[in-house]
Amino acid sequence: MARKSGSTISQEELYPQVDEPSRQELDDAHRLDLDVDEESPFLRGQKRVSVRRGGLPKKAATRLTWGALAALVVLVCGLAVTAVYRYGEHSWRFRVESSDDIEISGLGNVTRPQVMEVMGEDIGRNIFFIPLDQRQKQLEQIPWVESASVMRFVPNRIKIEIHERTPVAFVRLGAKILLTDATGTLMELPTGSKKKFSFPVILGMNAGEPQSTRAPRMRIYNQLLSELDSEGAHYSQDLSEVDLSDSDDVKVLANDAGGEVLVHLGSADFLNRFKVYMSHAQEWRQQFSRLDSVDLRYEHQIVVNPDLQGPAKQPPLSLSVAKAAAAAGVKPAALVMHETTAPKPSPASALSPVKPTARAMPSVSKRKAAKLHHHRALAKKAASTVHATNTPAPPLSAATSSPAPQTANSAAEPSNRAAKSQKPSAGIPKGQP
Repeated sequence: MARKSGSTISQEELYPQVDEPSRQELDDAHRLDLDVDEESPFLRGQKRVSVRRGGLPKKAATRLTWGALAALVVLVCGLAVTAVYRYGEHSWRFRVESSDDIEISGLGNVTRPQVMEVMGEDIGRNIFFIPLDQRQKQLEQIPWVESASVMRFVPNRIKIEIHERTPVAFVRLGAKILLTDATGTLMELPTGSKKKFSFPVILGMNAGEPQSTRAPRMRIYNQLLSELDSEGAHYSQDLSEVDLSDSDDVKVLANDAGGEVLVHLGSADFLNRFKVYMSHAQEWRQQFSRLDSVDLRYEHQIVVNPDLQGPAKQPPLSLSVAKAAAAAGVKPAALVMHETTAPKPSPASALSPVKPTARAMPSVSKRKAAKLHHHRALAKKAASTVHATNTPAPPLSAATSSPAPQTANSAAEPSNRAAKSQKPSAGIPKGQP
């Protein structure tokens, strides 16, 4: 074949023609290879599968390890505590050898023998086997003990702290005199103590009554003393007895230079009523021949000597009880056997419509004696119901020289005031009883 002449080469000569189907297959294969190369990195990242290296997950294995260590520590500590407990249980170092190993603080009116009577059975016992709660309750059963605490100190010491009750009054129970606190708990008088109390003696309590009955009475007593001492006058220092037998009529036995007077204060307004007594006591003593009692319970009304029948006579105190009470500070007026509210054989003169006679007739017939007895009964009945009045009273008999007061005197003057003298009467009409 002859070579063509010319200097140019055609495209067909450089790139020979390929069959169309073969070229299409090559393009498809090339495109497929490119797709695989481009997508293969991303497909491997999305389809990554973790390889299992053991039977348990890592977190579970960590937890099991810490749990085993904790159990081991607990076991070791338990063994150590058991060993220490057995050592303390059997070692002589933790045994209370004597009473010197028991320390007691706060003792005043409670004595050490009273405390050791409770703690004595613990001497020689291991300190860890002493029931502290039980001993505390036993110590609080002592009347003078308000609260107690019992503590153990290694190796062999017991410490006890006592908090005593605070007494506020004496209490008369039959032939005994005791102390009481603000709640009504009764306590024996302290023995061997030089401390004295300046309290009045409370009457009206019984030995067999429960504390729940004494507590309301003590609230009345506390209110009474609080009011009497509220303004700094300390009127309670002038009281020797306080009768709480009737909650609606509190009676106090007041002492001053003129003597003892039973004052009825009612159930309230104690301070103002007692001030009335203090301001008029001297005046009443001048008006009346004798001042035994005053009733201040009524509004705008005062009754002098109203008590005709008093409470039952208190049993006498023995010499030892009286000495102990006096040493504790009981006032002598509360120790002397007296009947402040008992009827007197010759009471003070009374304001009565019937004029009493000065002396009895030397010889009286039976008829006149009957009239005289009837007159005495009427006079006593009138004296029990007399009340205060502002009307001037008639003049007293010749036997009484003091003028008649404006305040009613409920103790009637009997006509036999001087009957024992057996002297004739002067200036008494014959027909007058």
